[in-house]
Amino acid sequence: MRRFVDISVPLQAGIASDPPGHLPEIDYYDHKQTAAEVVSFFPGATVDDLPDGEGWAIERVRITTHNGTHLDAPYHYASTMDGGKRAITIDEVPLEWCLQPAVKLDFRHFPDGYVVTAADVEAELDRIGHSLSPLEIVLVNTSAGTRYGHADYVGSGCGMGRDATLYLLERGVRLTGTDAWSWDAPFSYTARRYAQDHDASIIWEGHRAGRTVGYSHIEKLHNLESLPPNGFEVSCFPVKVHAASAGWTRAVAIFDD
Repeated sequence: MRRFVDISVPLQAGIASDPPGHLPEIDYYDHKQTAAEVVSFFPGATVDDLPDGEGWAIERVRITTHNGTHLDAPYHYASTMDGGKRAITIDEVPLEWCLQPAVKLDFRHFPDGYVVTAADVEAELDRIGHSLSPLEIVLVNTSAGTRYGHADYVGSGCGMGRDATLYLLERGVRLTGTDAWSWDAPFSYTARRYAQDHDASIIWEGHRAGRTVGYSHIEKLHNLESLPPNGFEVSCFPVKVHAASAGWTRAVAIFDD
C-alpha cells in the first residue's frame, strides 16, 4: 500500500518565510464578494439567481517563483551550465529528475551558517549505510526545518558548499533539496566571512556549482525530520512557467509500505 508524506510548506502570507521585499501577498475573495462578478458573465442574471447568492471563491496572488516550496532550474544560478552550455529553464528540466528514489542526509546538528563539505556528505552516507545512485534525489535536513514561519528562519540552518554539491553531482545526482531558505548557507553568515577576506568564491557557492554540472534543487521543504534515511521516492514536478528560473512544487515523499 502506498503512503504519501507531504514535505512542502503552504504558500502563506503574513509569516516570516522570505526576506523583506520577497514575501508573498495573497488576497482572498469569498463567495459573497464575487457574486456580482459571476452574474456579470450572464446578461440578465442577478445575484438572487445564484444558489444562496454565492459566487466563487478565488484568490489573487503576488509572488515570485521562489516563494513557497519550489524547484530551482539551472538557469537560476547562471546563464550557463555543464561548463558553458546554455542553462535550462524550469520548463526544460527533465521530468525524470523529479520522480526518483531518495535519500535524506541529517545535518540538523550543524550550527546555523555552517558550510557542509564533501567529507561531511561522505561521512553521513557512511553513517546511514547508503551508496548514491545516478538520478537519486538527495534531501538535506537542517535545523532550519523547524523554524519556518519564525523570524529567524531565513538565517537558520547550514548550507551546502560547492565541494559538497559537486560530490553529489559527480555521482549522478541531478536533483537535491533542503528545508532551509537556501541551498547555500544563510547570506548573513556568508557576508561576515566575505568581509574578512573578500573571497568572492564563497558567494552562492553551492548554487554556482551548477555552472560546472547542471542540476536542480528544491528549497523550503518541510517535515524532513519525519523521514527515514532512505526507502522512499520523492515526487516534485514543478509548475511549468515559461522560460523561468523556478517553479512551485508540491513535494511529496512516497512509501510502498
